[in-house]
Amino acid sequence: MKFFYAPGACSMGIHILLEEIGKPYEAVAISLREGDQFKPAFVAVNPKSKVPALVRDDGSLLTEFPAIAFWLARTNPQAGLLPDDAESQSRALEAMEYATATIHMQGFSRVFRPARFAPSEADAEAVSARGREIIAAGMQNLDTSLAGRDYLLGGFSIADAALFFVEFWAAERLGMTLPPNVAAHFARMKTRPAVARVMEREGLKK
Repeated sequence: MKFFYAPGACSMGIHILLEEIGKPYEAVAISLREGDQFKPAFVAVNPKSKVPALVRDDGSLLTEFPAIAFWLARTNPQAGLLPDDAESQSRALEAMEYATATIHMQGFSRVFRPARFAPSEADAEAVSARGREIIAAGMQNLDTSLAGRDYLLGGFSIADAALFFVEFWAAERLGMTLPPNVAAHFARMKTRPAVARVMEREGLKK
């Protein structure tokens, strides 16, 4: 497999899952800051011009965080990344979708790229503030889900990899104070060997 990622981007979560699985893969870093995602070499791989992107052993491309995470879990059952029962699988997908589609795309996108949502430059500050509100509300909702649990489903799953990258952005990039259960989850995740390896590889360790 060949995995395309950008250091510190949402692809960090997929990177963690690949490390948790422990099978060989090739990791290829692209620079979003330098616009690598729009250059012909990467567009030829993924016309969507985004990460994460996974080229599987048969040469087929898989994109979008939830799809890649689900496929990795289902094709590597020995890693224990997704429970077998439908209820737990649904809860994992629910939490993962909330982290990626709401907290990331609705919250952080407003903070990191307010111009995409602001009718004019004068509205950028209000857009960014709204993004922070969405992030804070999202973290509070997930804090409730984590009450009395080490991980979102009790044991580690694909949902925790999604939660980790938004926790990282909130705490390390925006300096936000995480709710207590989320903060404990973030600290717990950083002690996992797979997470430590990814943080080191992506240059995210202080």
